[in-house]
Amino acid sequence: QSLCLDFSKPESKQIIRDLIPHVDVVMENYSPGVIAKLGLDWETVHELNPECIMCSLSAFGQTGPLSSLSGFDYIAQAYAGVTSMIGEKDGPAYLPMLGLGDVNTGVHALASINAALFHRERGHGGQYLDVSLLDAYFHCHEVNVQMYSGSGGEIEPTRSGQHHFAVAPLGLFQGKTTQIVIIALVNQWQNLCKAIGRPELADDPRFAKNDQRVENMEELIEIIESWLASMPSDEESIKILQEHRVPVAPMLSVAEAMAHPHLKERNTVRTVSDRAFGDVEIPGMPLRFSQFPDLLPLEAAFLGEDNEQILGDVLGYEGSRIGELRSQGVLVAKAAPPPAA
Repeated sequence: QSLCLDFSKPESKQIIRDLIPHVDVVMENYSPGVIAKLGLDWETVHELNPECIMCSLSAFGQTGPLSSLSGFDYIAQAYAGVTSMIGEKDGPAYLPMLGLGDVNTGVHALASINAALFHRERGHGGQYLDVSLLDAYFHCHEVNVQMYSGSGGEIEPTRSGQHHFAVAPLGLFQGKTTQIVIIALVNQWQNLCKAIGRPELADDPRFAKNDQRVENMEELIEIIESWLASMPSDEESIKILQEHRVPVAPMLSVAEAMAHPHLKERNTVRTVSDRAFGDVEIPGMPLRFSQFPDLLPLEAAFLGEDNEQILGDVLGYEGSRIGELRSQGVLVAKAAPPPAA
């Protein structure tokens, strides 16, 4: 549901204050300090509803030297040392064309809210959550930070292009017509050698251990790509590697991924009916619950579509008062477009 208010009107802030005792969670995405200027900081929320959870999402968090700065996904990504890891080894860094940080931070916020709600159920009341893009991005370094710290700075992770700098083979290999991702760790190395018809490579002193494979990476890449080029098709190469239990994947485009039968069957790609745009495919819920197997219908409300219902049903405002708020411009509503053909 959507309640839309003009925050420049003092009456709008009172409406929010009236709503807070009725809600479990308050989320805000303003720059640090803005929500306090609006008179809706954590102290106010907690006083109005001691059981309420409040979550602030920002680029850099509510504290620290960067907290007052504006920021978006790519800004936090750069500060987190993530952008520097993307691109060719001797070339410029690149930007990934998707909102990794936006999605990842939202998931972290959801996890923190659920944990806070569980904590509240145990009798500990509400609490304030400070979630930032930068913190969530930095948390994505699964080994880079530890490698640098644990080596005393001798190992400095950096971008390495199409192949991992510390593990081989792990990367993008040129196939017959497209690129293929192949990963063969310790347990898969012998399987890969058998798959490409070169079982003797498993004990070859150039490739027997991972550090030897990394040292001779260019030669190893050439061997694997020569085999891929000799195959009738990339599909056949992938089939053989899969049969030998070697992790492998084609490099799909967004359109190809959307059409893949595995993603379709699991509703990883799902279709929703939108009143403005008609049927449209979106990323589906990545979680599966045995006791909640069905997909919920998803329909976004238009801005202010439920103004009257929320104010009337939840807050008990009379129709005359709602009409007055509407005429004063406190309530904002975007006219619903005609249904999609």
